[in-house]
Order: sequence, then C-alpha cells, then structure tokens
Amino acid sequence: MKWIEKWRRPLIELLFPRYCTACGKRLYANEQAICEKCLEKMPRTMYHTWEDNPMIKQYWGKFNTGKATAWYFYNHGSPYAHMIHLFKYHGRKKLAFELGRIMASELLSSDFFEDIDYIVPVPLHISKERQRGYNQSEWISLGIAKATGIRVIKDAIVRTKPTMTQTKKTAKERFENMQGVFKAKNSDELTGKHILLVDDVMTTSATLTACADALKEVENIKFSFLTMALSSD
Repeated sequence: MKWIEKWRRPLIELLFPRYCTACGKRLYANEQAICEKCLEKMPRTMYHTWEDNPMIKQYWGKFNTGKATAWYFYNHGSPYAHMIHLFKYHGRKKLAFELGRIMASELLSSDFFEDIDYIVPVPLHISKERQRGYNQSEWISLGIAKATGIRVIKDAIVRTKPTMTQTKKTAKERFENMQGVFKAKNSDELTGKHILLVDDVMTTSATLTACADALKEVENIKFSFLTMALSSD
C-alpha cells in the first residue's frame, strides 16, 4: 500500500493539474493558489509594520482603533487583480480561503493578530449572496481563521439594503452610498472585544467605516481592519 501513497499525489497532479491564479503557470506540488515566483513579486504594502500608515489614518478619531493593513496594492489589469476577480466574480470561493490563509500566515510573523478576539467579515446583501452563492469576505476570513485560530463571527452585522457598485463613484459618493447600509445584529458577545473587520479590497474605506459605524455603540469595542488589497482607483 505504501507505493500507492507514494504515487497518489503525483498521479492526481498529472490528471488534474493546478495553475497559478496570477500568472497561469503550472503549480508545483508544494505550491497553493499562487506560485512562489508570483508570491515573491507581489507588491505588498507592508503596512502592518507601520504604526501610522495611510490606511490606519482613515479611521483615527472615528473609532477605538487598533491596527489596519492590506496585503498588497491593487492595480487594475495586473495578475494580482485577476486573483480577486476569480474569487469575486467567477465562483472560486476556495481561492479566497487559500489566499486568506497565505496572507494571515505572513502576518503571523508580526504582532498584527496578537490581541484580536474575533474576525468579522463584511457582509453581502442576502440577494447578492444568493446570486453569487457565497460571501467572498467570509471565505477570506475563514482562511485567516485557519492560520490564526481566531473565531469568525459572520452574523454580527447584516447588510440591510443592496447598494450600487462603487467602481465609478467619487470618494464622497462612495461614503454617501454606504450610509445606513449595515446594522448590528447578535453583537452582544462583542462587548469589550477587539474585532478584526475583513474585506477583499479597500479603496476609500467607505465600506469598512460603515461596518464599524454599525457596531460602534457596542460597549468598549475596539476595531482593527484587514483587506486583501488596497486600491487607489
């Protein structure tokens, strides 16, 4: 039976080859979702090493804020933008999980997750989640949880109404578009806790700010923020 185990993985790789979601090249057996070469070249923000980084400044004075970072810089048309398109629009929810796990594994070398109690993903409206079949931010969060052991609470916030795409809106219009979109639900266990709000891409902070606004009345709550990517568009 040992020879079966020895050849099972190479046989699976031969019959069902896996490809890098950034460059499209075939993955080696020890690679997951993204090849080592693309992972090495990823344009990381490194904001988790920077206490007063541009992302955390978006939340200063608004909330009891801990930390904020994004894994990498998002540029339209880049191979790294393609990875997000795959799990956001093409049904690749397991890719969101795996990238979330890899991202969190890198951040574990710092103190980013040190005192965080719960992970809270940005929710989709129920109609959008039914259409897509899943919430990509939830699957990113599950990947983070796999690497960190921190519990995911997915029903602390609900999205009360669908919103139009933010893509072509100005910063002011994005914030206006998110007013009153989220509502706290089942948030009692967040009292006195440090929560990590997770989303896929941050552009103006409008979505994450609206989520934190929905929870800011919870007594002694503290917020940190993590997105897979940071866009300037």
